[in-house]
Amino acid sequence: MSNKPTPFSKPLGGDNLNQADFDQFRQFLEEACGISLGDNKQYLVTNRIRRILEENNIASFGELVKSLKQGFNRKLKDQVIDSMTTNETFWFRDNYPYDHLKNVLLPQLMAGNNRMFGPVRIWSAACSSGQEPYSISMMVEEYKRQNMGNLARPVQVVATDLSSTVLDQARSGEYDKLSVMRGLSSERLERYFDNPTPVLWKVKPFVKERIDFRSLNLMDSYAALGKFDIVFCRNVLIYFNADLKRQILQKIHASLKPQGILFLGSSEGLAGVADLFDMVRCEPGILYKAI
Repeated sequence: MSNKPTPFSKPLGGDNLNQADFDQFRQFLEEACGISLGDNKQYLVTNRIRRILEENNIASFGELVKSLKQGFNRKLKDQVIDSMTTNETFWFRDNYPYDHLKNVLLPQLMAGNNRMFGPVRIWSAACSSGQEPYSISMMVEEYKRQNMGNLARPVQVVATDLSSTVLDQARSGEYDKLSVMRGLSSERLERYFDNPTPVLWKVKPFVKERIDFRSLNLMDSYAALGKFDIVFCRNVLIYFNADLKRQILQKIHASLKPQGILFLGSSEGLAGVADLFDMVRCEPGILYKAI
């Protein structure tokens, strides 16, 4: 970056973040992971990063950016990215993608000649702390129960995120009481979780075993992931600028099998790639089918 980092003119926690530090910080964030901060977000940044500065004994945002650019401290980078994304996630968020998966898509993918095409592959992109891929796996289990425990094709779920911190949490499959209360019915909690302590719930092995958690920056290539029947990329595109959204959607399209399905968040759209997908109404909600 061209400007030399400058220290804060006020103590940490002040509302008036130095403009040069703010510009360098948001430039780093966009280059590192695509997150695009708008103008006049100094207070948001100060509020979210204050604790990281204190924990790492860093005196200013300029010093923080310098350390991040050197690239030696992966933990610090993860802390910063985690703090600047909400990682707001629920079990079965919005319901309709999971209902449609169980009631429409899985029956289609298990039927007729589709049985010849190997495993059903589902990608949970930007999976955060794991609620989305585990919800997908639970839907597969519920489909099995409706079909006498049988799957005509095995189902593989690939779950990716940029942050090693949230991936480690997701892999553990361990959640506290507040986490399991956000979208899980008592029936599903009992069926799919063990409760080894009064304050800890663990996803049962038969739900975990079909999920492969991997580190991936959505700005990078997806080629190593292979091809998918279904992609969940929900509530993450809102962080990116228009050009990057378009690039990500183009790469997702390339990663889908013919007629593959894409689920986006309820406030997200195709961002300039409408020629690559047909919109299908789920009643409620919508999905996108690759052309």
